[in-house]
Order: sequence, then structure tokens, then C-alpha cells
Amino acid sequence: MKFEKEFTAQMVPEWEEAYMNYNFLKTILQEIVSFRRRRLNQTSPSYPQRPNSFYRVFSLTNRFGNNNYNDTDSSATAATQLITESEIQEEPQPPEWQNYQTMFFRSSGEEAEYELVFFRRLDDEFNKVLCFYKDKVDEVMMEAEELNKQMDALFALKVKISDPRIHSSSAPSNSGVLPLEEEIDESPERDQTKMVALDILNHVKINLTPESAVSTLKVIFDGTKSDLSFSKKELRTAQRKLKQAFVEFHRKLRLLKSYSYLNQLAFSKIMKKYDKVTSRNASTAYLDMVKSSYLSQSDEVVKLMERVEAAFITHFANANRSQGMRDLRPRARRDKHQVSFFVGCFFGLSIALVVAVILTIHARDLLKSAGRDQYMINIFPLYSLFVYIVLHMLIYAANIYFWKRFRVNYAFIFGFKQTTELGYKEILLLSSALLVLTLAAVLSNLEMEMDESTQSFTTLTELVPLGLVTVVVVIMLCPFNIIYRASRFFLIVSLWQCVWAPLYKVTFPAFFLGDQLTSQVELLRTVEFYICYYGWGDFKRRSNTCDQSNIYEIFYILVAVLPYWFRFVQCVRQVFERKEYDPALNGLKYLSTIVAVVTRTIYVQRRGRSMRIIAASSSGLATIYSTYWDVVKDWGLLCRDSKNPWLRDKLILPNKSVYFVAMVMNVILRLAWMQTVLDFHEAPWLHRSGMIFIVASLEIVRRGLWNFFRVENEHLNNVGKFRAFKSVPLPFSYEDGDKEL
Repeated sequence: MKFEKEFTAQMVPEWEEAYMNYNFLKTILQEIVSFRRRRLNQTSPSYPQRPNSFYRVFSLTNRFGNNNYNDTDSSATAATQLITESEIQEEPQPPEWQNYQTMFFRSSGEEAEYELVFFRRLDDEFNKVLCFYKDKVDEVMMEAEELNKQMDALFALKVKISDPRIHSSSAPSNSGVLPLEEEIDESPERDQTKMVALDILNHVKINLTPESAVSTLKVIFDGTKSDLSFSKKELRTAQRKLKQAFVEFHRKLRLLKSYSYLNQLAFSKIMKKYDKVTSRNASTAYLDMVKSSYLSQSDEVVKLMERVEAAFITHFANANRSQGMRDLRPRARRDKHQVSFFVGCFFGLSIALVVAVILTIHARDLLKSAGRDQYMINIFPLYSLFVYIVLHMLIYAANIYFWKRFRVNYAFIFGFKQTTELGYKEILLLSSALLVLTLAAVLSNLEMEMDESTQSFTTLTELVPLGLVTVVVVIMLCPFNIIYRASRFFLIVSLWQCVWAPLYKVTFPAFFLGDQLTSQVELLRTVEFYICYYGWGDFKRRSNTCDQSNIYEIFYILVAVLPYWFRFVQCVRQVFERKEYDPALNGLKYLSTIVAVVTRTIYVQRRGRSMRIIAASSSGLATIYSTYWDVVKDWGLLCRDSKNPWLRDKLILPNKSVYFVAMVMNVILRLAWMQTVLDFHEAPWLHRSGMIFIVASLEIVRRGLWNFFRVENEHLNNVGKFRAFKSVPLPFSYEDGDKEL
């Protein structure tokens, strides 16, 4: 059990299906043990009740050996050898591409039937692993050749920029930085750059990538490639891209090396387990075959790793080996006890502050106070902004916890830089700290007394919410390397790309964040209220006239529409990039939601029976469309022909009922808008601001539920295509065609 857990924990999640299926092979061995126990107890029929699943998948033919062998005929052979391995190939192929099959000499007898199944599946698993490994080695060798050519162009560009008077004829042909056959040239960088053929610069162009709005416009009007300008900025950009490409390439080599080692270890473990179960000695012969196979004998990956490390240290780390290896092999983030300690402290303080707030409200009978409406209209919305943020962060922390528990590679899906992604404990730390500040600030505003002569409140106390917003914004934009700067800047960049969606390639973080914003409409409206309340309201008297302003009402609608507009524009961009129809249909979903939000808001502001019917109809259609898209497209569920009825073929959660509960919950939570057209917000037992807060919170909960299954579906798509690495754009390309150097 210990090895099984370690084996699973060290797998590359996206390659899980390509690893040896240790669990299934162990299940077959358990069937052999069960059969032996039944035979010893003499409680089973004369022929074992074999599992139908084994014999539906495997046909027992004479490929395993001559079925006429019996215990007597084969006793002499079996005394010295139980199995032997042969290599079979249907057509001429290189030796390393042969398929391995096991000859089992004890092919008769009841127990031998189980063992035939075991060796048949064992061979299938080994050939599967071997084929996958060969394919991946071929891929990395091709990528190494591309990096060679990219480095040749980089060296030529560096020489040209350092001395523009050098002509291409003055430099001999290049030698490559990652030679696939010869040993690495350990000479200094200057000696290597002398070997670069400068005439390569006549045949390459710079690949333009839309990293900013300006570069995106250049790509739109000038194409994806541009002539070399021989500027230092161009050189720095090329160096940065190639450095990133080397880091990602080295990571791929490390994981491929680990893949080979783990599978060899798994075959060793399962064969030793077979020997123990059957009291035979077959592991030696089988493991000798494994050791002599391409999986064990191939050294391309190891040699290539050494060459990549040497080249990276020389050209991207100023020959500083320790620095170069830190960049190539960043240390994994370790859980800090301080984080867990402060999370506990902050949540403990939060509970104490919640109790203090409740006692204060009860002691002063504030719910029946004359200033109750004044507080709920002016102060409560100000603090609800922080509650929305905290609630979203808490649910996101729960998402991360369950993603990690079920081996969903969320860090790769979002494109987080290695070792900078936040775990659920870090998210809990930030959210609990913000919750403590918010609750402490709420206590300061529960003082309902005011100066009778001026009818005003204490200015400092009334500015507490604004001060808290300022603190959050300052921390978010802080340029210093504190409070998870990498994650903060990643969020800012994703938000910027979301806002300027037409000018940026739509990445997963950008559209995922756009969907989060669609569930934070009330938060955006609260930001608008902040501006109105502290800019044009009389905060010293806790009063405002925002609702009486036509401009405020117009922006009240526009602010709610903006997130859906961002997502609609992203869908339009995807239509032109992918040349597919699904993004267009997804864009229609957001357009329908925009219509629903506008009509509901107008109904709340203007009322009227006709407007009520329009709002209900548009909201109903948008809800049906959005629910279908959530469940079928984003979650990949409701598949009629799936082996899991009405779900999908591959599921991560072991309990299938969770998926059906999630679908029902998605529908129920999406219907929260009905309180608007049914006038639930006018209930005497609940203030309108309280109802708005509850509905907004339910939408955040729904979004958190959507998050888990959306990322799960994305993870399974990556698994199906074995996508485990980021696609790093290379700086140079051929002049004639799209092929990169």
C-alpha cells in the first residue's frame, strides 16, 4: 500500500494513463490469492468463477505458449524457468521498437488461467509504457534540434549587435549549443559565438507575441513576424524567451526521466509481488527483459539533461552553476508552520469579533433603532464589499484543497510560475486577515449615537471603510516583494488582459477571471457606491442621494454589464483565433445575460407590469441557456453515451452522486434572480440591502461550485491529450513559412 500511494503521488497527473496500471495488476494477483484460498477450503466449484471483466478484455491464445503443455510435460522446464520473453514485430522496425510478449510454460490448470491473464496484461502495460516513452523521447530530441537553431540565431544576433561591422562571410558555420551526438564544447561563450554563421540572420525573422496592447496591434496590422532590427531590446527579448524555453524543456526532461524510473520500479514491485503470491521465481527473467529494453537502456534523456544544464549555465547564468541550477530546478514551496498558526489565530479572532458584533447589536437593540435604515442603506453596503471578497477567497481556498486532493494540476492549468502559486493555506491566511480587519471596522461603525446639535457622526469613524479599501488597494499594488507579490501581479496582469480582451490572446486565467467577475456584479456596484457616497454624498451625516441621480442609475447598469461584456469580447476574439462556432455560441450566452441584467435593473428602478414580464422572460431564457452551457460545455456532463450514465467517461470524484447534486445546485442557485421580479426584497423581516447581500453571496457560492468542475474538466482534457507543459513561444522563425527555427 505504501508503494502504491508513493507511485500515484509522483505521477505526472496529465500522464497518469500512460503509467503502468499497478492497481489492476495487483487486483489480478488478489484473484489468484482468493482462488487458492477457495481451493484450500474446498468451498469453491471445480472451476473458478473468473471475473468477466478480465475475459472480455483479454483473449487467451497460444501467443503465450503452447496450450498443450501440462504440468507433467513442462515440469522439467518449469524447474529451471517459468517464463521467457520474446520480441515480436509485425513489420521491419528498429530494434528498440519491438513489442515484448511473455511465454508462460505452465499454461494448463485452473490457477494458470489467472496467471495467463496476469502476464497478458503485464505485457500490454509494458508495451504501453515503452511506446509512450519512445514517443516522448523523440519529441524532446526534435525540440532540442529546434533549440539548437534558436541559439545559433541568438549568437549571430549577439555578435551582430556587439559589432555591426562584422559581415556574415567573416564567421564560420555554427556548431550548435545542444549537440545530439558530440560532447559539449566547454569553451567560453565568446569562443562559441565565433562559430556562428552570421548569414543565418538573413533567413530569420522575429516572432511577435502579443505581450502588450501595442504589440497586439502590431501583430494585427503587421502580421506575426517582423524583420530583425538588431537592437539591444530585441536581443534582451530573445534571451528572455529562450531562457524560459530552456527552463520548461529541462522540466520536461526531468519528468521524463522520472517516468522511466517510476515505471521500472513498478514492474519490479509487481513481479516480486507475483513471486510472493505464487511462490515462484519469475521476476528475475522478466526484470532482465525490462533492464535490457529501451526503457532502461536509453540514455538520450540523461545526456540531453546534462547538455541543457551546461548550456543554460553558460549562456543564461553567467557561468554561475548554483544560480543556473536554481533557475532550472526551483525548489517546491514548503508549507510553513507560521502560516497555519496565523490562520488559526485570525479565525479565532474572527469568531470573537462576530460574537462581539452580535452582543453589541443585542445590547443596544440596534435592530429596532431609528437609525437602522440609515445604517443599512449607507454603511452596510460599504462593508459588504469586503465580505464578498472574503467569501470568494474562502471558496477558492476550498477549491484548491479539493483540486490538490484529487490530483488536479491547477497550477499548470492557470499557468502559475513554479513555486509561486498559492496553496489553500495561504489563501485562508489572506482571507482571515481581511475578515478580522473588516469585523473590527464594523464594530467601530455600530455606534448609533450622534451629535444632536449637528446631527453628524464622528468623521474618523465614518472614514474607516474608505481607509480599509485604501489599505487593500495599496497592498495589491505594492511593488515590493512582500505579501505574495508574484501572485498579486499575476492577478493584476490577468485582470488587465480581461479588461482589454480584444487586444490580448484569450488565455485560461483571463477568461476564468472574467467569469469570476460576472459573479461579483454587486461588488462592482458597491465600488460605484463608494465613489458616490464619499464623493458626492454626505458621509458625515450618513446620507446620500445616489439613487436620485440619473447618471448613477445609468452607471449602475453599465457596471453590472461590464463583466459580461468582457467575456463576450473574449468569445469574439476566440472565434477569429480558433475558427470555431462554440465560442460564438458562448458569446450569445453572455449577450442573453446582458439583456437579462439590464431588464431586471430597469424593472427595479422603474417598476411596471410590462417591464416585469420582460425581465422575467429574459432572465428565464438566460438561466436555461447558461445552465445548459455550465453543465454540458464547461463541465462536460450530461453525456448520453457515456459509460457513466449522464455524466462523462472520466470522473475524478469517486462518488458519482456529487455530480448530480452539483447540477441541481447550479440550477437552484441560478434562480436567485427570481427574488427581483417576485419582490422578495420588500419582505418586512429583511431589509432590501440584506436581501441584495444574500443573493450576491449565493451567486458567489454558485461560482465556487462551478470553479471546481470547470477546472476538473480542463484537467481531464489535458490528460486526454497528455498536455503537461506550457507552450513557450520561441523568438525566431524562418523567413519563408511558419516553421520555427
